[in-house]
Amino acid sequence: MEDALMAGVAALLHWLSMPEVGLGAVFVIAFVSATLLPMGSEPAVFGLVKLQPDIFWPAVLVATAGNTLGGMLTWWMGLAARQTADKVRHVEPGDASGPPGLQPGHDKPADHRALRWLQRYGAPACLLSWLPVVGDPLCAVAGWLKLPFWPCVLFMAIGKLGRYVTMTAFLIHVT
Repeated sequence: MEDALMAGVAALLHWLSMPEVGLGAVFVIAFVSATLLPMGSEPAVFGLVKLQPDIFWPAVLVATAGNTLGGMLTWWMGLAARQTADKVRHVEPGDASGPPGLQPGHDKPADHRALRWLQRYGAPACLLSWLPVVGDPLCAVAGWLKLPFWPCVLFMAIGKLGRYVTMTAFLIHVT
């Protein structure tokens, strides 16, 4: 079963890497890489732009759209996790008894600091959603904290657009 799944994933990745698939592949890869799956979308954007330099902006904008939609999904997953945890813990909506999700004695002080930092900066912290490793969980925590959805989306999109423009232009320039 596992071998069949791995073969299917390999076949899908091979299909997505074909230049004929182009912008659709960039969108799918950017969307999936913005969820909690460990995957990078920059090589797909760079590869497509390297093969077809005249579509730099369409590729960057499609990747930004896909990656932002993936961030939005991750935000909703964080909110759903919060609502589920609140139901399990029998917490009333709007209860602000301490940092949500952190249980005294079970978490590191750094966890509390990171959560307070995100609460203090709010939606603008989603500008950092482009960062490797921490960016996708940041979107989920923003949903968990019930930070305002549309401002979070705006800041996610700005950060992700900046990343794609910078990374793709840099890679095109150095190769």
